[in-house]
Amino acid sequence: MEKTGYPRNNVLCIDMRSFYASIEAVKRGLDPMVAQLAVVGDVNRPGSIVLAASPALKEKHGISNVSRFFELPNDPNIVIAPAHMADYLDVSIEITKLLNQYAPKEAIHPYSVDEVWVTVNGMEKLFGTRWQMAASIKQDILENFGITCSIGIGDNKFLAKVMMDLYAKKEGIAECTYDDVKEKLWPHPVQDIWGIGRRMQHNMNRMGIITLGQLARFPFKQLRKRFGVMGEQLYWHAWGIDLSPVLGHFTKTEQKGFGHGISLLRDYSGDDVAVCILDLCEEVCRRARTANKAGRTIHLGITYSETSGGGFSRSKSIPLSTNSTMDMYHVCMELFSTFYDGLSDIRHVYVTLNNLYDDDGNEQLSLFDNTTQKKDIGYVMDDIRAAYGPTAILRATSYTKAGITIDRSSKIGGHQA
Repeated sequence: MEKTGYPRNNVLCIDMRSFYASIEAVKRGLDPMVAQLAVVGDVNRPGSIVLAASPALKEKHGISNVSRFFELPNDPNIVIAPAHMADYLDVSIEITKLLNQYAPKEAIHPYSVDEVWVTVNGMEKLFGTRWQMAASIKQDILENFGITCSIGIGDNKFLAKVMMDLYAKKEGIAECTYDDVKEKLWPHPVQDIWGIGRRMQHNMNRMGIITLGQLARFPFKQLRKRFGVMGEQLYWHAWGIDLSPVLGHFTKTEQKGFGHGISLLRDYSGDDVAVCILDLCEEVCRRARTANKAGRTIHLGITYSETSGGGFSRSKSIPLSTNSTMDMYHVCMELFSTFYDGLSDIRHVYVTLNNLYDDDGNEQLSLFDNTTQKKDIGYVMDDIRAAYGPTAILRATSYTKAGITIDRSSKIGGHQA
């Protein structure tokens, strides 16, 4: 395939090695690449997940980011560190500021808290070749933060990301151009490539596609017919082609709905879960009011515990849009009483408010309900929380054992701040 017509950019994909574990090691004066350290979401729960393991711990004991706290071996050399999400976010922001010394803000595209793309087009006179710039960034991050990073270099975002995943994590820095795709990417199994999960791998393997090279040579029309737009994208990726933008500020797309869910720390009964649903509705409606939106479709998702298995996911549309907590709560409880089997323990709850409209005060009012008063109360509660903190004013049920708001208020992304 002729690739001369496709854009060639200088893109770096930078990944911080075992980011959370590295930060905790540095805080303790340890070498992140030598210390055996595990970052645990909640050290008071044996079943809590290991959020990050240092490279040495992974290599010696095979601990990964899906391991559980109780699975850690009884090794006195292992350091157990509770998660501090606020610290990780702070360091991530500071690293982004450092990268801004090498490239303008519109050329820096964060992918996650520990991974970022940087487009360095036109920077050669200041910093040298893209390989030299990658080496400079890698050294700067190490000297300023004590953290090792891996950097993939490519003609586009896909090539930079794949090189980081496949080669740079072992070599430190790795590079791939369009001309290197056949040699460096095609021999790899499809599941090693970014964007191909287990289900897609299984489907491709059934079609006789095992390696990326076989994917590249597979008839394009058949891939598009079988997988739609995804098949088309994967075909072009197999040839190393990615036309996603590498420069520019990416604006947030229009909000389609507001959702909030939680994986519960214990099995909840049907009576307990009502309190949890109320707290979730409170948060969803707060977010909707902040965006001056109201919705007409309310969704409730329930997952039972592993011993029970199953669950349900149902929604209901209402005549008038709302962002009132109690309106949403009553609909959720109606769905719950209709579809809950009455026996199973519950381990995950999720609520959403969709089918959004602008909350501009021009909606049709009901003659039989105090809609305006409920809405005003909601906005007043939001103002109090904005001024004095998320727990400044709570419903009484939030203080019960089944409440979740107080515990989650001290967390970021479900983990301790």
